[in-house]
Amino acid sequence: MTLLDVTELRLSFGGLLAVDGLSLSVREGEIVSLIGPNGAGKTSVFNCVTGFYRPTAGRITLRGRDLRGLRPSAVAGLGVARTFQNLRLFGELSVLDNVRAGTHLWLRQSVLDALLHTPRYRRSEHECTEQAHHWLDFVGLRGDRYGPARALPYGEQRRAEIARALARRPGLLLLDEPAAGLNHGEKAGMVDLIRRIRDLGVAIMLIEHDMGLVMEVSERVVVLNFGREIAEGRPEEVRRDPAVIEAYLGGEPDA
Repeated sequence: MTLLDVTELRLSFGGLLAVDGLSLSVREGEIVSLIGPNGAGKTSVFNCVTGFYRPTAGRITLRGRDLRGLRPSAVAGLGVARTFQNLRLFGELSVLDNVRAGTHLWLRQSVLDALLHTPRYRRSEHECTEQAHHWLDFVGLRGDRYGPARALPYGEQRRAEIARALARRPGLLLLDEPAAGLNHGEKAGMVDLIRRIRDLGVAIMLIEHDMGLVMEVSERVVVLNFGREIAEGRPEEVRRDPAVIEAYLGGEPDA
């Protein structure tokens, strides 16, 4: 079943056409990678899907619901979560509180509950803390959960950001360069984590420059160049596509 459907998406900034007629879909529980050279329009697509940018033309639907014109908070409320190429953790807050912040979409408490510290408030806060620990366990974070997030090693910060996104209970998770800055062992761990997230039934749309990771984890790959799709298919098909080799991979196909 199709979860996300993007049809003839266009995004322009003045005379610059960042996304030019892109159509793609993501099915329930599927891993789809969006790749292409720097400036190809990949992050612009993410920003359109999540409500940070308003498309110039085209349609974006989630389970048939039109996302155009919705604020990022409203899109998140429909079950879309994301991470960023440049980490967006709250550095001075504890790791645990960073992940607790991801639970705010489903908190069952009012402002009055919070002001008066009602039993419902206390139950809700306890559930948030339990959920935060659950997702930190799930992503395999080994560092200090009570110290400031900025004190974690870089690879652990990546995992903490993914835990925060998962705490929002998304149906669609957008990962922007999750392997950026990771060493070989950490990248292998990221492949395993992405697959385990998919196994929860969460669909994943992935931007990544590490072709080894893309080819290993993706079920489908969409290739952009200058805002236009130049190829789409299974990883082994895309890898041998002459247009992809010329525009992105920069070499000849394997014999």
